[in-house]
Amino acid sequence: MQLRDLPRSAVREALEDSGLALDFGFARARVRSDAPGLADVLQFIYGAYPYEEPRGFFDVTAAVRRVSGLRRNIRSQVVFFLDGETPFEPFAASNHLPLMEWGLNWCFAARSNQHLLLHAGVVEHNGRAVLLPALPESGKSTLTAALNATGYRLLSDEFGAIRLTDGAVLPLVRAVALKNASIQVIRRFAPNARIGPVFPKTRKGDVAHMVPSDGDVASRHVPADPAYIVFPKFDPGAEARLEALAPARAFVKLSSNSFNYPILGPDAFDAVGTLARRCPSFRLTFGDLHGAVDAIGQLLGLPSAPNSTLAEFPALESRNDEHSHAARAFPAAAAEAID
Repeated sequence: MQLRDLPRSAVREALEDSGLALDFGFARARVRSDAPGLADVLQFIYGAYPYEEPRGFFDVTAAVRRVSGLRRNIRSQVVFFLDGETPFEPFAASNHLPLMEWGLNWCFAARSNQHLLLHAGVVEHNGRAVLLPALPESGKSTLTAALNATGYRLLSDEFGAIRLTDGAVLPLVRAVALKNASIQVIRRFAPNARIGPVFPKTRKGDVAHMVPSDGDVASRHVPADPAYIVFPKFDPGAEARLEALAPARAFVKLSSNSFNYPILGPDAFDAVGTLARRCPSFRLTFGDLHGAVDAIGQLLGLPSAPNSTLAEFPALESRNDEHSHAARAFPAAAAEAID
């Protein structure tokens, strides 16, 4: 049985009682909440996931709960709980799903040190994975969503998880978070994409979530072999352009885009070195999605997609500080999942 098959009341009762079990791939979470409306949104976003009894081991057990006191009824707020602690400031109660999603990101970044974790989108085609490591506001999630909408399997829009034993890429299949202008960009690029409600005025602006396909969910335990590393960089108005990177340069950029490189030490050094030597690496500068998707498709030997009227991202910010994070440590990297 899938979550979409349950009565809405059953999902709400599970959240409020023993919790809702969500198996995302390399990690499992049990979530609880008494926030009004969250059960309905979770059932829409994660409807393709199997319903499981909340038993056994979970990598994360967390909750989003309403704040007590005056804040329960006047400008109500919710807080994220992890092991009885509240690591983040309260959110407006209407932003319950963004808080849960960002809180889970933070938890997975902090607790998945059995793998090398890259801050990267990951898609796969014919068994070959393309890793898209990038700093925030580089267009990573938007490009990941566009690739997924054009037939690539989604592994993650946030975590490039590299298994240390053999270098395979492990899926963590969750909704793709779209922010601000990217929401309409994807709606225009992929009119059939299933996108959840827009949550306005979050700490990252307007946020909506693109629903993983049934096939992506069914394949969430199927690893992929890394084939290419592409560092995306949105540049308004620019034509899509791929620039090859030397393995040494790729090593520096990969290590600076890792959540847990300092923690893993020599294991991370070996894993990043192997990845940089094994996979051809490129910098992708782009100003429109069709050009970016075509550029990545060409790496994989795929035919170009038909052109459309979509020209550029209307209002995404551009970052030029890629070198400033080369030595960032885990706490700063993990904080980006929630800040």
